[in-house]
Amino acid sequence: MRTFPILALLFFIVPLIEIYLLIQVGQVIGALPTILLVIATSVFGAYLLRQQGLSTLARFQNNLRQGQLPANELKEGVFILLGGLLLMTPGFFTDFLGLICLLPPTRKLLLKLFSKRLTANSKGVYEDVYIHSNTRTAETDVNRAPPKTLEGEYVRKDQS
Repeated sequence: MRTFPILALLFFIVPLIEIYLLIQVGQVIGALPTILLVIATSVFGAYLLRQQGLSTLARFQNNLRQGQLPANELKEGVFILLGGLLLMTPGFFTDFLGLICLLPPTRKLLLKLFSKRLTANSKGVYEDVYIHSNTRTAETDVNRAPPKTLEGEYVRKDQS
């Protein structure tokens, strides 16, 4: 699957959705309340980004202190950053997507979905690499030179 057409489609469709939603909400509640609502969601996004980001950072540091790999915190950090950026982008559709990324229950659900998808996609890649790396012919093993080990002593001469 190619990413360029998908990104191009997103950059075309998302602004159209945003404009449509802004016009619809503006017609219902008025222009000034719509603008204030967009500003309020941006401020709320910045607050949520700070709160969730600091919480994840604290868990990240705690895991490092305990000698554990903070893999989940790194993944959550990506979603938190994406959610914060989406919430600070003007518009209701991106605010909705950003809120999904920032709220812990929905973020954990997104992490599970993306992890399953990445695992399924990468499984084929790893099997491919494993099969191709382990299929040697007798000819390549015969022509392969043994690794060289160099032994010796050295003296460092400073260049003064």
